[in-house]
Order: sequence, then C-alpha cells, then structure tokens
Amino acid sequence: MQKKILIFSTVALMMLSANSMAAPMMMEMEMGIAEQVETERGISINVDGNSVRVSGAQGMTLEVVSLTGRHVASYKIESPAQLVELNIPKGCYILKVGKIVRKITIR
Repeated sequence: MQKKILIFSTVALMMLSANSMAAPMMMEMEMGIAEQVETERGISINVDGNSVRVSGAQGMTLEVVSLTGRHVASYKIESPAQLVELNIPKGCYILKVGKIVRKITIR
C-alpha cells in the first residue's frame, strides 16, 4: 500500500513540475509569434506593370517565384519604400517578402 502511495505521489510531482516548465515556454513562443506578426503588418506590395513598390520591408528580400515553383529572381530591399523594376517575361508569378505573399500577373 505504501509503495502505491509513493509511486502515485512521485508521478503527481513529476506532472506538476512538467506543467510549470512547459507554461513559460509556450508564453515565449506565443509572444515571439505575436511580435513577428506585428512587425510584418506594415509590409505592403503594390504592382503597376513591371514595377513593384515594396514598403515597410527594409533589410528584407523580395523573392519572385513562378507558379511552377521555380525561383525567378531576388531583390534586396534597402529602403523603407523601394521601387523594383521586374525584368521578367509576361506571366503569373508569386512575390514574397517575409510572410507576405502576393500573386501577380505581368502583361
């Protein structure tokens, strides 16, 4: 009987310590995600013909990918609002800056 009580109390103690350790990690992860989303809300991508204006993405990279998944081009965004001239053939492409993704058509 005493052995069962000892095993039960040991398991309960382990579960309590595991819960107290897991909770702060989840809070850090949730806070990290919230901060990441918050910083990328200001990013905008506007397309006019072959020109793309990227705002709020200084220090990031604009990636251009074809609809088949082939990497077409990359452009370093060096200013808070930068105009990028795309020298790519007509067609449909995917633009990505951080977590912001846009599907565009070059005519």
